[in-house]
Amino acid sequence: MPFDLILLVVGAVVAGFVQGVSGFAFAMVAMSFWAWGLDPKLAAVMAVFGSLTGQLVAAFSVKRALKLSTFWAYLAGGLVGIPLGVLVLPVLDPNVFKLALGLILVVWCPLMLLNRLCGHIAWGGRLADGIAGLLGGFMGGLGGITGAIPTLWSTLRGLDKAEQRAVIQNFNLTTLAVIFAAYIVTGVVTAEMVPLLPVVALALLVPARIGVRVYARLSQDVFRRMVLVLLTVSGGAMLFAALPKLMR
Repeated sequence: MPFDLILLVVGAVVAGFVQGVSGFAFAMVAMSFWAWGLDPKLAAVMAVFGSLTGQLVAAFSVKRALKLSTFWAYLAGGLVGIPLGVLVLPVLDPNVFKLALGLILVVWCPLMLLNRLCGHIAWGGRLADGIAGLLGGFMGGLGGITGAIPTLWSTLRGLDKAEQRAVIQNFNLTTLAVIFAAYIVTGVVTAEMVPLLPVVALALLVPARIGVRVYARLSQDVFRRMVLVLLTVSGGAMLFAALPKLMR
């Protein structure tokens, strides 16, 4: 089995489980594997498709109570950010991609780990929520990472666990569906990529279901913190790999 295919499957399996438990982070976990060997455009398409598939699994498995008054600002911003990310994707240098993703991981993950020490943010209102959604949409168009920034912001906002999961899952479902449609329309999804889509779906399906069951029994907070530590290390490794090549 080619190394790229093994990398694709392993990344989808691990990311599917993590998303099932936490409700987000498929693309970030998968990219921490895929950025080492897959073409950035292929990785972006697989990340969006895998994230969308995982969110659909969770949508039928986890009860969500969505507050539209909180959700709409995130979604409006996300829909503005998506086309910006899609436009940047075709001209992205692989090392710049690794650098950007690595920076997100090493900045975002420790912030999430230290969130309890930072307190909650009350300023900004719906405009700030919309900006968080816009950045999530941009990163989603670029590589399927729709949930990272909105999750960080909603956590800093102090949303309770159930409300945060409802906002992020619905945001991800909607934006990922739009992004994948945009990828198809703009030709980002090529004929060579199509046979790999069911590979990703099958690889993540069972782990995602297991993750949802674990979510019901395990402290999500403890598990998420473990994942964030691993992602921080992965981000540092990506920076270490990309920076020397960009500085030549």
